[in-house]
Amino acid sequence: MLTHLDDQNRGQMVDISDKRPTIRTAIARGCIRLIPDTINAIKEIKNNKGDVLAIAQVAAIQAVKKTPDFIPMAHPILISKINVDFYFKKDLLYCEVEVKCEGKTGVEMEALTGCSAGLLTIYDMCKSIDKSMTVENIYLVKKTGGKSGDYERKEEF
Repeated sequence: MLTHLDDQNRGQMVDISDKRPTIRTAIARGCIRLIPDTINAIKEIKNNKGDVLAIAQVAAIQAVKKTPDFIPMAHPILISKINVDFYFKKDLLYCEVEVKCEGKTGVEMEALTGCSAGLLTIYDMCKSIDKSMTVENIYLVKKTGGKSGDYERKEEF
């Protein structure tokens, strides 16, 4: 039987009550493609909605903590660390989110959700400058802990 299906093949939240807590981490990364005017407005904090990266950082943190509200089978977990980092490479602004907990289930979905929310917030705050922005390549970079062991992506998008 698949772990997320019940006897009637309906989705269910996995029972993790017998699992042992371990330290778990996950890092997710994604990017948004921007035109030069948008990059300059972000770097110079000249956006009419405020400091884009500061607000996107808060959005990413909030999204990590609210992941079970958006992802139906995600367990509520006690997060012990969230780190959000932004950096530019040419016409791309990257968002990287690292999440850590000591728990019975991983934090991959939390990191991916945080990254997505951070990038979408950048879009929302900059759409008055450029509606052609594209959010691209959101993916799991690395995860540690748990029964399935560690994972590290070998290539970067």
